[in-house]
Amino acid sequence: MARLLLLNKPFGVLCQFTDGAGRPTLADFVDVPGVYPAGRLDRDSEGLVVLTDDGALQHRLSHPRFAKEKRYWVQVERIPDETALQSLRDGVLVKGVRTRPARVRRISPPELWPRDPPVRFRKSVLDCWLELRLKEGMNRQVRRMTAAVGHPTLRLVRFQVGEHGIDDLPSGEWREVTP
Repeated sequence: MARLLLLNKPFGVLCQFTDGAGRPTLADFVDVPGVYPAGRLDRDSEGLVVLTDDGALQHRLSHPRFAKEKRYWVQVERIPDETALQSLRDGVLVKGVRTRPARVRRISPPELWPRDPPVRFRKSVLDCWLELRLKEGMNRQVRRMTAAVGHPTLRLVRFQVGEHGIDDLPSGEWREVTP
């Protein structure tokens, strides 16, 4: 039977099991042999990484053709106006390619674990939290989308992939679920 693990990946951890430069990797948190991430999170992003030992399941979870929705909490610089939010909803140009429409809304700051290092606080620049839902996963897509509408990402946390959510899983911890 396939194994399916949910990991709350900390900030600064590479979404792979080895690194020649000695940086933190998934191997520092997951000691289960034979599992691999179904999709990636950038080193400077946090949250849910789904791992499995089943190649077909990994493909179904990560390939854009299956349109698994990924949900993110995104802290951005300044307060996006309705025009910026609508641009995200319509899709924006990222590296010459228009992203698929996203679902986006402003939210209250989510209750999260502390980030190490913390996001730099600037009294003169307000920030805002968004919930962003995507059904594709281009490299650094959320960061590029928010930058394209003039609101660079300060903190990015993926909290759901398809039906799998991070729930109350502490940063750096994992749990096994039924595939």
